[in-house]
Amino acid sequence: MAKILTGALLTFCFASQSVLSAEKAPAKAALCQACHGPAGAKPIMDVYPKLNGQNKAYLVTILKSYRSGERSGGQSAVMTAQAKMLTDEDIEALSSYYASQP
Repeated sequence: MAKILTGALLTFCFASQSVLSAEKAPAKAALCQACHGPAGAKPIMDVYPKLNGQNKAYLVTILKSYRSGERSGGQSAVMTAQAKMLTDEDIEALSSYYASQP
């Protein structure tokens, strides 16, 4: 019985992982993918970070700080312009999506 339950639990865990990674990209993910690549995993330049697997709270915080103009340096001019096009709901959706990507 324990083997069956363990097998069922492992199957559920692996199935949950594939569902998360198969999550459909939010509409505004195209803004991110232009520089950070598909699923945020293959940036077009080394100076651009990978977004896949990042902590959701971190992504929310960083996008909001770009949007408000609080963050400066590096690619902040580009990111500020991009983030100004995002609503709080967009930021939540994008952050959830990228955090769930393997």
